Amino acid sequence: MSVIIGGGFASGQEVLQFFTHFGLWGVAGTLVAGLLFAFLGMQVARIGTQLQAHSHKVVLNAIFGDKLGSLIDLALIFFLFGVGVAMLAGAGSLFQEHFGLPKLAGGLFMALLVSLTLCLNVQRIVDLISAVTPLLLALAIVLVTYALFRSDTDIETLNALAAQQQDRAAPNWFLGGVLYASFNIAVGFPLLAVLSGGSTNLRNTTRGGVLGGLGLGVLILVLNVGLFATLDQIQGAEMPTVMLAKGLSPWLGWLMMVSLCCMIYSTAVGMFFAFSARFADPETPKFRLISVLSCFVGLGLSFVGFTTLVGTVYPLLGYLGIALIVGVIVYWWRHRHA
Repeated sequence: MSVIIGGGFASGQEVLQFFTHFGLWGVAGTLVAGLLFAFLGMQVARIGTQLQAHSHKVVLNAIFGDKLGSLIDLALIFFLFGVGVAMLAGAGSLFQEHFGLPKLAGGLFMALLVSLTLCLNVQRIVDLISAVTPLLLALAIVLVTYALFRSDTDIETLNALAAQQQDRAAPNWFLGGVLYASFNIAVGFPLLAVLSGGSTNLRNTTRGGVLGGLGLGVLILVLNVGLFATLDQIQGAEMPTVMLAKGLSPWLGWLMMVSLCCMIYSTAVGMFFAFSARFADPETPKFRLISVLSCFVGLGLSFVGFTTLVGTVYPLLGYLGIALIVGVIVYWWRHRHA
């Protein structure tokens, strides 16, 4: 959950474009995405555990075969690194816009933090990135409760306002839910495959995949409701969640900005972990060397700009995610009686 939250939830802008701008139908879109998350999380976790996967490539080859699996693996490696670079760029932008510091300071701070984290053992890495989720869930509940009490705009007006929005990420609410899930499953797939492959308890990993997927669905729903209830107040906001938090209290706004930094951190760790695990076994000197080098190469590339990176990497990753969804469903259908 924490890995996906940083890439797909951090600013609230993603939820706004994929769901909120469809009005009340956006709620149905969140249900579609939540169910896909739960199903796909369960299946990827099961496959990873059954194959005792040490790399996401093992799972890809099982789903797509060696040749097609290798092609998808190459694409996924590229995009994993790209999302990691985007997170470093995002840290730079966050430090510049909200803390008044140079972009280099934010990017360097995040690169150092991620590098140090990846030098720890796997369980410590999981513990650190998992710590972000409860904070965001608590903040989301507080924000939505506040938004519902503060909003005095009727549903018809909010629906009309949503209908006027031009920056929807999909032509309809159903496709919005599918595309949102496809992008995020591509982000979370590599780490989920590797972590589940490190366990022999199929029941636990299956349950973790389902609960993680349902948790993401609940979080999308909660954020979507809060954003929809205050749609008339967050027009033009690049980070609507921060705007909502600042509207409630200045200290809560700062807390939200710190949590955004934590979410960026969790996704960056997940991306560079999965990227490095593709070339070396975790907790080995080679893995640590690749992790540190990839982080600092990524820091150099991050100066291309956060907006440019997101606009380039994310849409392409969404198409790759659709291929993963189709592949997982076909694999499940073929092995459903096994």
